[in-house]
Amino acid sequence: MTSPHNLPVTTERRMNGHVKTMHFQQFMGPATTLLSLLLVMAVDSTKTVAASRNQQCGNFLQPTLKLTRLIQKESVDLIKTYKASQGEMSELLCKVSVNNIPDPSISGLDPPERIVSIYTHLQAFFPHFKRVYEQQTDLQPPASPLLTELTGVSARSRSLAVLINNFYQSVFPNLPVPEPAGGPTTLPPPQNIFQQKVYGCAVLQTYKEFLSNVSKELRTLKSKVCRRRVHLNLLFF
Repeated sequence: MTSPHNLPVTTERRMNGHVKTMHFQQFMGPATTLLSLLLVMAVDSTKTVAASRNQQCGNFLQPTLKLTRLIQKESVDLIKTYKASQGEMSELLCKVSVNNIPDPSISGLDPPERIVSIYTHLQAFFPHFKRVYEQQTDLQPPASPLLTELTGVSARSRSLAVLINNFYQSVFPNLPVPEPAGGPTTLPPPQNIFQQKVYGCAVLQTYKEFLSNVSKELRTLKSKVCRRRVHLNLLFF
């Protein structure tokens, strides 16, 4: 029998290599387990953060959509009140086209641009609301329901602009804050009573159409932007 001290050099090297391999495997076993555990924790953490961001996105958008629907409903009632307060031929007055009123369509190729479009359109409508209110103040008695409804829709629309801006900054924090596009809103020159009545109805009807487009756009954003943020976060892992 050969003594361990008399083993051939080749055999001794093989044994040493085998021992080193065993030590390496013993070391790598816990390391691999730890690495797997860390990866699982990282993915779980990412899912949690993504879900939290998705909830935050939805939390900002839900009250915005709710307020839009409310103003949309009020705009329908406002037009009825407006027509009733204009006397005879009110239906005919509201069929006349008017220039220099903001387009009710929402523009933009991607969600940030379309949100900015909503915001800038709202800003563009405010001077027209103010002009209509001033004109109708001269045409209506002080206690006219029309003046009250005009004030309410205008005030809530300004609140909507604030919510739209907050939602934009929350979902796209690295993009510039939206600003009203172009220069001052172009308002019509001095008008006679007939022109004022036509103009007021055109503004309100166009705004109602715009609100309908905003409501549809916000529903699309809710299904695409918020859920897409979760999907993109998970793709990184």
